[in-house]
Amino acid sequence: MDSHTTTLIGSVQRAMRLLEAVASREQGAPAKQLAREAGLALPTAYHLLRTLVHEGYLRRDRGLFFLGEAAERLGSSGARQKRRSTMRDTLAQWRDAIGAPVYYAAYREGEIEVMCVADTPANPAVAEWADFRETGHAHAVGQCLLAQLDDRSRRDHLDRYPVRALTAYTVRDEDRLLRRLERTGRMEPVIERQEYALGTVCAAIPVTAGSSAATVAFSLPSHQGDRLIPTARRLQSEVGRRLGTLALSISI
Repeated sequence: MDSHTTTLIGSVQRAMRLLEAVASREQGAPAKQLAREAGLALPTAYHLLRTLVHEGYLRRDRGLFFLGEAAERLGSSGARQKRRSTMRDTLAQWRDAIGAPVYYAAYREGEIEVMCVADTPANPAVAEWADFRETGHAHAVGQCLLAQLDDRSRRDHLDRYPVRALTAYTVRDEDRLLRRLERTGRMEPVIERQEYALGTVCAAIPVTAGSSAATVAFSLPSHQGDRLIPTARRLQSEVGRRLGTLALSISI
């Protein structure tokens, strides 16, 4: 017998066969049917089913067994991981296409969250020397997200994270920032030059799905500033072609 085979735990294998049998029956199934489909003796099936119910992987209702909350959490976690993987692959493609690090961020429950970054050693991401969540007024990602909010949500954010100078180029006060955000076109890229970090320029593309605000952004060394606008237009075109992927990923 193969040494690997001898290390397999039979009870785990049998439990997994029962879970698979239950998953194939959306309307539920009784123990006898599940035992038959899993190829198990009925007493063994009963013992495993009771254990799986106790652990939350199954639930029993009127003699029928259904997937439980624990199994459903596993499924939703797997779907979430798949969405993350899809987003990482998409960002990597854009990174290679434009030759710059690419960022994906969203506004969630009053906070700016950078969800995914694709960079390379040759083109590294901007170092987070000041918390991105607290400095949304100073970087393209934050400005793009704030521009997508309604006035009340925007002011609430700035009350919690007031405008402050990070570099000599940072917007000086809240009124100036609000005027800038109000002038920002709904689908226009947001451009920022050395406001968050000296030597770095950035652009962010708005991505709106329903009431959710998100953005795809990139950064460049300031000496490549002439690339900023054309690269932003190219990225915006790419984003438009993959809007379905991005809309789905807002739920990551």
